[in-house]
Parts: sequence; C-alpha cells; structure tokens
Amino acid sequence: MIASPLKAKLQKYRPMRTITFRILQDAVASLTNIAPHKGLSGYQALLKSYVSECLRRDEAVYRFDANARFAEALKKRGVSPELIEAALESSRTEHASREAAA
Repeated sequence: MIASPLKAKLQKYRPMRTITFRILQDAVASLTNIAPHKGLSGYQALLKSYVSECLRRDEAVYRFDANARFAEALKKRGVSPELIEAALESSRTEHASREAAA
C-alpha cells in the first residue's frame, strides 16, 4: 500500500542533477564546522542532508495522500486491511458524490 512516488524514492540508485547556487561564506563556514559533528565528510554532504530532511518533512505534509498515511497508521494499530480498504472506498465514493453535486 506504499504510494508509487514513495516507492520511487526507495530505489537505491536514482538519477542525480548537478546544481549551482550562491550561499553566504559564513553559512559555508558554519556547515563546514558542523558536518564532522554529525559524522559527515563536509559541508556539501551536510547541505544535502538538510535538504533531504526538510523535503521528507514537507512531502509528508503536502505531497503524499493523507488517506494513505491514515490507512498505514490504522494498519500499524492492527486494523484489518479489508476494513481499511472498505472505509477508503466509502470515503472515495462519498467524495465523488459531493464533487458531482457541486
């Protein structure tokens, strides 16, 4: 029941893209000083870590389907997959009915 965008992110080898941006020198110095404390090789690794961390947090809020997250939470608490699927289908049907009436 993992959403396909999430499945794609679980792939070990994914395409990379090189980007360039300007950042303040004191920010680079701070990143360089903090990186070893987090067990990272340098400021670029730390910067990638920060970007990934924030993206995961924001994607959880904005991108991935709230129903799927709720269904996963119910599943972890022992609710049967059949009951979860029936509830999701009912929710989809009610939502489609409201959309059609609007």
